[in-house]
Amino acid sequence: MTRIVFVSGPYRGDVAANIAKARELAVRIWQAGDIAVCPHTNSALMDGLASDEAFLSGYLELLKRCDCIALVEGWEKSEGSRAEVALANELGMERWG
Repeated sequence: MTRIVFVSGPYRGDVAANIAKARELAVRIWQAGDIAVCPHTNSALMDGLASDEAFLSGYLELLKRCDCIALVEGWEKSEGSRAEVALANELGMERWG
């Protein structure tokens, strides 16, 4: 069965590198036959166009509609990723990979 997989990982800091890492994981998800939802590429370089809270709450809402979560290396350093993982755990969501 094809799953919808939410990609979670750091964005801030080295933004270009973090987007590239998330994209690489999203590509692997697609190649495995699942569907990747990758916030990094969805709102890449949109800083300041909406509040951080709007992006974070929006992505938490999107996560609720996914089947599982995939974690980019270093996710633990990201406040947003920690919130996403906490919600995924609360929902009983499995981890991809």
